[in-house]
Amino acid sequence: MATAPTPVPAPDVLVTSRPLDEYCALFGLTRARLAALPGPLLDCPGGASGLAAEARELGCRVIAVDPAYALPPPELAARALAARASMASAMAARPQLYPSPRPRGPARPERYLRSWDRARRLFAADSAAHPQCYLAAALPRLPFADGAFALTLSGYLIFAYPELFGPERQLAALAELVRVTAADGEVRVQPLHDGRGRRCGHLDRLRYALGERRIASEVRRVPREDGRTRRILVLRAAGGGPRGPAPAHPL
Repeated sequence: MATAPTPVPAPDVLVTSRPLDEYCALFGLTRARLAALPGPLLDCPGGASGLAAEARELGCRVIAVDPAYALPPPELAARALAARASMASAMAARPQLYPSPRPRGPARPERYLRSWDRARRLFAADSAAHPQCYLAAALPRLPFADGAFALTLSGYLIFAYPELFGPERQLAALAELVRVTAADGEVRVQPLHDGRGRRCGHLDRLRYALGERRIASEVRRVPREDGRTRRILVLRAAGGGPRGPAPAHPL
């Protein structure tokens, strides 16, 4: 049997360190919803986040996947610190794109970044104590059986880096996330814009192509901490047999 190639992390993708509460805000979730999940949660990409460690305290098992996990721990830690510095600069330039770490709280960058510092420390300790929960892998191909997860989250990747994920690769990545998610579960993806805040211009065509694969999609609005809303893409297997190959026509 051939050995799968070791995933190579893209140098331009930030290894972020988001805490559980930020995940809940970004994906429209609650701690109670996570605690009630009937199966494991997939975080793809997981980065250097505290989700797996914090969710375990709720009784929720999280499997985090990221090609950066193939890096030696010191290099991964350095990339997480670099992402913090990059986020600090981005928040100063475009503060409207970034949430406060506390509901309806002031958007104070240092307070927000301190929540990342705590998440990064949790990640370092948890990935050392529970390495089986952190797998080096990359979309659009994941090393899991069909329907392995009750809920799948994918943040700041598929639409955030259009230079890495063109339309066809976006389609393949989204279909793969649905494949590894249980039929009665769902996939949640955000944001639906790139790093400059520009929305995906072919989202309708992408959703049509997903529908051809028997994947139902919904653009859902979830409340932001500042009273506005953010858009997330919610995907579910629509049933009716196995999902077919990608459509031949271009997106």
